[in-house]
Amino acid sequence: MIDAKPKRISHTDLEQNFREAEPALSSRDAAHEASRCLYCYDAPCIKACPTGIDIPSFIKKISSGNMLGSAKTIMDANPVGASCSRVCPTEELCEGACVLNSTKSPILIGKLQRHATDWAIKSGKDLFFPGAANGKKAAVIGSGPAGLSAARELARLGYETVIYEAEEEAGGLNTYGIVSFRLPKEIAHWEAEQVRRMNVDIRTKTKIGRDVTAGELLDGYDFVILAAGMSKVPDLGIEGENLEGVFDAIEFVKQTKTGELRRDVAGKKAIVIGAGNTAIDGATCAARLGAGNVKILYRRTQEEMTAYDFEYEFAKQDGVEFRWLTAPKRIISNDRGEAAGLECIQMMLGEPDTDGRRRPVPIEGSEHLLPADIIIKAIGQQRHESLIDQFGLAHDGGVVEINPETCQTSNPKVFACGDIVFGKGKGEAMVVTAAQQGKQAAHAIHKLMMKEERREANG
Repeated sequence: MIDAKPKRISHTDLEQNFREAEPALSSRDAAHEASRCLYCYDAPCIKACPTGIDIPSFIKKISSGNMLGSAKTIMDANPVGASCSRVCPTEELCEGACVLNSTKSPILIGKLQRHATDWAIKSGKDLFFPGAANGKKAAVIGSGPAGLSAARELARLGYETVIYEAEEEAGGLNTYGIVSFRLPKEIAHWEAEQVRRMNVDIRTKTKIGRDVTAGELLDGYDFVILAAGMSKVPDLGIEGENLEGVFDAIEFVKQTKTGELRRDVAGKKAIVIGAGNTAIDGATCAARLGAGNVKILYRRTQEEMTAYDFEYEFAKQDGVEFRWLTAPKRIISNDRGEAAGLECIQMMLGEPDTDGRRRPVPIEGSEHLLPADIIIKAIGQQRHESLIDQFGLAHDGGVVEINPETCQTSNPKVFACGDIVFGKGKGEAMVVTAAQQGKQAAHAIHKLMMKEERREANG
């Protein structure tokens, strides 16, 4: 199954393949696009943005040459606005709400947002500054979109803020979990650095339960925000998934971003199991690493897949094949203990499942073998139940239970936001929604503190 002499892919080609796929607007094109905006009163694009960016305002500032003002307008509402300009499903959010959809093409809001934030990155300017110290301390667990947003807002409100991050670098999902050709690490690093320069202490390589305990955080801080996201991909529960050549999609994408994997895939056959956005990322990474053939297997149909439509189209452009109504049964090995193939079974759709999608049912006697040297598991992500339990928080299978208005957990001192509270029908896990919830958690803490101070002042 594995070629004796797999094709090689040059360092130059790799660099090109992992360079940002979507080109930036030129200054002339940005000015032209900005001039198309109608600057609507009560603009629907603002309402469609989870962080409420004043979109007509930032576009107007591009038109007038006020790039600093434009970037500040964006980043004020969305502390990870540079990342979101690249990864937001804008056609479903702001651009989808643009009034020009009814007559012509919508304003390219995402590209204009990228134009303004790219200017800010190149300028090296600090966009925001910490507020006057209020004497309170807050710990934030996780430095992904929710954690960075919460920490930025807390710093602006005068809190002494420390972020605890288990990985070597800050940025969470944006740094490690989204493919480089959609979101370069440098963008996530700049957003983290903007927060760090507001006197936020970001302690990387620091894991709760190993380097510091939950009890120490609860004792040492006035408030704790849990923004740890989600964990690794769960097991498939089939024979052979511990063989060499079988990967967790999250880890696979991470290794492409850290440069640890690139030459291992060239010329090989790759199969990705799952059809969400992470599966698409795994498949397109494999294709750009030089895999000879890449297939995505999904036990339902295209109509039920959870990946965004633009992700699906992107994968097809990279030559990824899709096998619908196909489920894995076992992974076949060669005589060296490496993955060599995947035994699959055809499925058909039965009655609706608990999530409303029709349940896949195996078709007896439809087993077949697909050759594969690389198998990537992308069937969702596990939850940080151990971390949640260290704080003794109420949760539903790893989805932390919160007051939706305040982000407060069952421990009144602990707040939670981001992917760790999304799931099981609660909210939609997007970078932009995580950013908004981080802001919401920070302001809820401040509101609570101000209320307590008024109570104390009144006796």
